[in-house]
Amino acid sequence: MTVLASAFRILAAAAATLLAVTAAAPVAQAKPEPKAPEEFVALRSVDPTIIQEMRYPTAHNFMGVPVDGYRQPLCILTRPAARALHHAQTRLLKQGYSLKVYDCYRPQRAVDHFVRWAKDLDDETMKGEFYPRVDKTRLFADGYIAEKSGHSRGSTVDLTLVKLPAAPTGPYLPGQKPVPCYAPEADRFPDNSVDMGTGFDCFDTLSHTDDPRVQGTQRANRQFLKKTLNDAGFVNLAEEWWHYTFKPELFPDTYFDFPVARRSVAGH
Repeated sequence: MTVLASAFRILAAAAATLLAVTAAAPVAQAKPEPKAPEEFVALRSVDPTIIQEMRYPTAHNFMGVPVDGYRQPLCILTRPAARALHHAQTRLLKQGYSLKVYDCYRPQRAVDHFVRWAKDLDDETMKGEFYPRVDKTRLFADGYIAEKSGHSRGSTVDLTLVKLPAAPTGPYLPGQKPVPCYAPEADRFPDNSVDMGTGFDCFDTLSHTDDPRVQGTQRANRQFLKKTLNDAGFVNLAEEWWHYTFKPELFPDTYFDFPVARRSVAGH
């Protein structure tokens, strides 16, 4: 046998061994995405009239980028919370108003994204709109960012009121000049909601529901929203006029991480 032939035989044997090992190795499977428990539903399946302007799948939020875990602009809630919003909406429609939701169920991976962003002190892309008067080093200490969120339990919603007929919300153009979220209504981002004194997700004490500096129509609008939702079983977070939790919570101690997507609640 020539040296060349012997070398070919050795290479062939090595290749055969490698193929055998590869064939025997288990095929790596992509980990399936978790689905929502049966108690979760898409809000639209319970009440299609509630306006949805989901901010976190878009770049118009305090980070300036779409948030992890938001696959589609969809409000998902536990069924009792969704039904309670429906009852509130039924009353509001008779008075010429509609609810508008900004955020509903929030996966834990989204909260983790918030935390990573808050620790990156060099990223202040959206400071001019969402936290002009707050130093980013204070976001955890002042309670604007936390490692857990009630939204992940499925019964908390961020929302506002819209006077009907609803005008369209102006488009957000990334890179546009920021205007402070507490600026006069005519100057800040052109949301189609009633004037609440600040925009949604405004990291400022003016966002406290009962801040005494907020008076007149702005205060009346906040109190109208609060009473309507209180009557439907929701409790307001005092630091955020837009933040409400339905009580009693169906999952008071569980923080879910299924993505915000139609497939998460398909068939519910």
